[in-house]
Amino acid sequence: MAAPASAAADTRSAARAVRDVVFVDGVRTPFGKAGSKGLYAETRADDMVVKVIRELLRRHPELPPERIDEVAIAATTQTGDQGLTIGRSAALLAGLPKSVPGFAIDRMCAGAMTAVTTVASGIAFGAYDVVIAGGVEHMGKHPMGEGVDPNPRYVADKVVDPSALVMGSTAENVHDRYPSLTKQRTDAYAALSQQRYDDAVRAGKISPDLVPVSTRSAEQGWGLATADEPPRPGTTVEALAGLKTPFRPHGRVTPGNAAGLNDGATGCLIADADTARELGLPVGMKLVGYAFAGVEPEVMGVGPVPATEKALARTGLSISDIGLFEINEAFAVQVLAFLEHFGIADDDPRVNPWGGAIACGHPLASSGVRLMTQLSRHFAEHPEVRYGLTTMCIGFGMGGTVIWENPNYTEGGAK
Repeated sequence: MAAPASAAADTRSAARAVRDVVFVDGVRTPFGKAGSKGLYAETRADDMVVKVIRELLRRHPELPPERIDEVAIAATTQTGDQGLTIGRSAALLAGLPKSVPGFAIDRMCAGAMTAVTTVASGIAFGAYDVVIAGGVEHMGKHPMGEGVDPNPRYVADKVVDPSALVMGSTAENVHDRYPSLTKQRTDAYAALSQQRYDDAVRAGKISPDLVPVSTRSAEQGWGLATADEPPRPGTTVEALAGLKTPFRPHGRVTPGNAAGLNDGATGCLIADADTARELGLPVGMKLVGYAFAGVEPEVMGVGPVPATEKALARTGLSISDIGLFEINEAFAVQVLAFLEHFGIADDDPRVNPWGGAIACGHPLASSGVRLMTQLSRHFAEHPEVRYGLTTMCIGFGMGGTVIWENPNYTEGGAK
């Protein structure tokens, strides 16, 4: 007598194993300054995503396009050329088979990070084998908050303080809460980020991540974006000290110790480890675990702290196990809050070794994959490091952390 269908289903479910998920490779466009004079002032956001998708396929001819199971693209402001379910529309525009589906996702600054963790969960469960995940933000065309209508009860019912709706004000609030995080420290950190980024560019570390993008200007004609536009080489602490504080009179947050308003796109290939071996795809790193956590929206910059504690607890690791850190630099004070909490020096060489968003830019939803791509490059150069993490603060009071393992790790090496 045959077993009931429900019993057979229970047997199949019990036999299902969680699969290993790997980061294959990541690329990004050069990041531009938002605004009428920026690199991408007359370039469409969806076309930037198309460039990223096509570059991933160009770099990996061993991957048949029809084997891609999903395209997940994040955008914080999902309207105009960032709307129309951009994961699907960009997949079609990039020439992927029409059988390849796609979707859009939003978790503000952690959009691309959430795109990766979402599809990674699907891969682990067995719903996907290979996925493209990434993000885009054209802040020149679509400023953060464009078209939104915040419920008046947020403020009227004191759900949040009015400052929670202004990211720069939340950074000032972090300064208030942690007096030891002085403006002098944030300026010093910002100058170090610029220096490390410039050193990395000169050493040829940044350009391998970039896909050139053709640009259009009604005044200047066609051009080619091949390098990030925001960096300010030679930035000094003395120069930063004199900048205005736009979010508060006599405040501490300036355009120099915060990321700017930027345009850009990122993308990566995420795969099941067995499928990567089958297709001959390289493995940049292996996913260990991830976590997102909420905090008071007024101090959203501290979000990476509980997110990291949660991720470490769930993976059975401690902060001492982490040998490399890629922390998104939305604001220097937010990075320092993380470092101080975990007892890490402001200038620790394990943290953002090639600089960060203060130098190269932070096109909101795209940044999570930039962090991952750079961490995978660091892993290739540091077989003595077994674990690293990517983490970022998220608007409206959240943090996200993803922990990765180095496939190049040499047993017995020091972190």
